[in-house]
This record gives sequence, structure tokens and C-alpha cells, in this order.
Amino acid sequence: MRTITLDVNGSRFELQVQETAALAEVLREDLGLTGTKIMCNDGECGACTVLIDGRPMLSCMILATDAEGTDILTIEGLADPVTGNLHPIQQAFVEKSGMQCGVCTPGMILSAKALLDENHDPTEQDVREALAGNLCRCGNYRRIAECVLAAAGMMNGGAT
Repeated sequence: MRTITLDVNGSRFELQVQETAALAEVLREDLGLTGTKIMCNDGECGACTVLIDGRPMLSCMILATDAEGTDILTIEGLADPVTGNLHPIQQAFVEKSGMQCGVCTPGMILSAKALLDENHDPTEQDVREALAGNLCRCGNYRRIAECVLAAAGMMNGGAT
């Protein structure tokens, strides 16, 4: 066991973790942040995507000990902490039915956030490339891309 400090969703946590524990396991089991999904546990599906220092990363492939000293954002930290209002990407997914079973949704939304933080006016191709590492078991890719483009419009002050 090792004591580490993780900065997650704007809060600091001191935890005792196994040296071999994946970040995804620690987020879910120790911090109760179950929005981070563990599906393939092999870095293939993107369901465990979180943002680490603003970059989408597969948390099942990162040791929790290696995440110490980084800024981690999970889906639970995306809504406005004061008002509780959903982030525009989350809102677009709700309004435009971007999720079906919901397994891929947190990873898709966080990958989309990383894209929109870098590219405020992406094309559909930009969206598809940014989300290429996230698999949707339901095959809802067209609607997911529409949601991300709608969110970009909202974030730019336009309509959805």
C-alpha cells in the first residue's frame, strides 16, 4: 500500500492505494465516482476516459500512483459546482438523445470536452476523429456527433 494525493474535480484526496491499482479502480471504488466506467479494462473502448491535465486519457491504463500531481476531471466534475447546471456538452446529450445505454456517454463527453477546449468550431470530421477512441456499443455515433456539434454552437453563443 502507498499513500497518494489525487486532485479530482477540484478537490484533493489523500488515499491508501495498492501500487498496482489502476486510476479507474481508485476513482470508482475509493472515491465513489462511478461515472468512470470500466468495460474492457484493456484500453480499447474509451469508457474509462477522464481528463488528466485537460487531455483525454484511459484511466484503466494508468496507475493511480502515476496520476499523483495531475489535475483529474471525471464526468461528475463537469457540471457547474455552484449552480449544478449541466455543461453545454452534457446538456446537448440530454436534449438531442446522445446516449442510449449510457455506458460510453461519460467517456464520449469528456473526449468531446477536450476537443472543444482546443477547437471551438469543429467540423463533423474533427468530432469523429476526436471520439475515435471511444466505442459506442449501441452504434449511436451519428447522434453523438450531432450533440458535440450542437454543444460547440451553444458554447459559441449560438443555437443548438
